[in-house]
Amino acid sequence: MSKTAEKQALIDKIVEAIQDVKGEDIMIFDLSNIENSVAETFIICSGNSNTQVSALAGSVEKKVRNDLKDRPWHVEGTENSMWVLVDYVTVVVHIFQKEVREYYDIEELWGDAKITKIENEF
Repeated sequence: MSKTAEKQALIDKIVEAIQDVKGEDIMIFDLSNIENSVAETFIICSGNSNTQVSALAGSVEKKVRNDLKDRPWHVEGTENSMWVLVDYVTVVVHIFQKEVREYYDIEELWGDAKITKIENEF
């Protein structure tokens, strides 16, 4: 499988895992054409509580591990689950509580990125 196909499979699996736990406002940022970006793709979503944010991060890790046999390079923020970052090197997942996401407005930092918004299926 090509690197592009592997990355797309990872993105698809992450989005599926987020939707399984009813994550909201899922957005995919393609940063591959932005110089000095920390990853090629950011996936951002919201949860309604620290319990849901934690469940979303757990769902992403479990589904990717079980289905793609891949583990994150780094996970951060699980202590309080206000903002959890799951880093797969080329794809970084940001899972926020709604208020924290609104406060940091991370979407504005990547205004040059190609953005795909995923519609909730529930």
